[in-house]
Formats: sequence, structure tokens, C-alpha cells
Amino acid sequence: MGPRCGTRTTKCQLLATSLCAMLLGLSIATLSTVTHCGLHFTLISNIAFESNLYRVIHNAAFYVGICLGMTLILAALLSSVATVRESECLTAMGFFCFALAFCGLIPAAFWRYTHRTEVEDSMMDVYDFVYEEVRKNASSFRRQELTAIHETFLCCGKHSPFGEMGDVEHRTCPPGHAGAAEEDCLQEIQDFLKKHMDFVFVLLTITICFVVYGMILTSFLCFSIHFSNNLDRKGKYTLRER
Repeated sequence: MGPRCGTRTTKCQLLATSLCAMLLGLSIATLSTVTHCGLHFTLISNIAFESNLYRVIHNAAFYVGICLGMTLILAALLSSVATVRESECLTAMGFFCFALAFCGLIPAAFWRYTHRTEVEDSMMDVYDFVYEEVRKNASSFRRQELTAIHETFLCCGKHSPFGEMGDVEHRTCPPGHAGAAEEDCLQEIQDFLKKHMDFVFVLLTITICFVVYGMILTSFLCFSIHFSNNLDRKGKYTLRER
């Protein structure tokens, strides 16, 4: 009675964990799509010059996020079906998918922790590059790109310690923001990206916890099904006629 009750509890916990893993997988896939197609990130990616790393990071983050999201959804589906059918093979496959997702989440979280300023620096380098191009050449097409950045991030040029606005700000700042000297674009980009990256880090941390819990439950259920099948085979005899 005890082992069966424990197995039943494990099944309920695994079903709940699978549901959470599926929701987290959908969240990661959605966040990756929003990050890849969002106006703020797409604008910087399109403007970024070839030697800048932002475009590479932008595309890599999208593909990694989609792969992690799909792996989590697959792990959740396999675990749910394995729990209902009590299939040892499907349970092992669910464990493998959870382990695969874990192997992808740990490097992603580690990269986010060790390279948290790399994305920020690359985005601000793009802005600095466009700003200087406009300052040196007012007729450049970069002026339209700088205006688009100001309108997207709702900022206005670079902050001056004297509170004065340059000629670049007067020509490229959106209406209603030309006098907002406190809305420094570098600071606005930094704040925007910090909020986004903090949300990504929290989502990755929560996902890692559920993935580890899912690995524990699937491994326990797999062994329970295996030993239960072995016990069912014992004590069964066949009578042969003489």
C-alpha cells in the first residue's frame, strides 16, 4: 500500500510539474520571439555595424530561447503521457528532455551572469556610433536612424553636464522631448535593458528549479514503474500438462 501511495503522489506531482514546465517553455519561447521581433531590439539590430556583437547576440538569443522552450514543452508532454500510461520508455524520454533542457539553461544563466554588461555595451556602442555620424555629417541617412532611436526609447541625445542641448538633439529629438534634458538616451537604453535582462534571469532561475524537480520526479517514477513490473512478474506460474 505504501509504495503504491507514494507512486500515486509522485504522479500527481509530476503532472503538476509538467504543466508548469509547459507554461515556462511557452513563456521562454514567447519572450524569445518578443525579444527578437520587438521594436527596440530590432531597431538596434538593423542599425548595428558589422564589427558590433549585438546582431550576433540578438540572433543567438532567439534560437537558443526557441530551442529551450520547445525542449521544455516536449519534456512536459512526454512526462504527462508517461504518467498516465505508466510507460517506462516515455518516462525515460521525459527525463532525457528535462536533462537536455537543464544542460541548456545552466550555460544560458551563467552567460547572463558573467556577460551582463556585454549586451548593454554593444547597444550603447551602436547609439554612440550613430550619434557621432550625425554630428559629423548632418546630411547622412544616419539622422533618420537616430531620430527613430529617440522616438522608440523616448529619449533625447546625450546628457550634458551644463544642461545644454546640442544641434544634434534639436534636429533629431521627437516633439515634446527636446526640452527633457534628463532623458539621456544612454541612460534610457541602460535602464530598459536592465529591466529586460533581470526578467530573463528570474525566468531562467524559476525554470531551472522546475527542471531539476522534474528530473527527480521522472527518475523516481521510471524506477518505480521498472520495479513494479518486475514484482508483477514474480509469483506467476504456468501449469504444464503431463
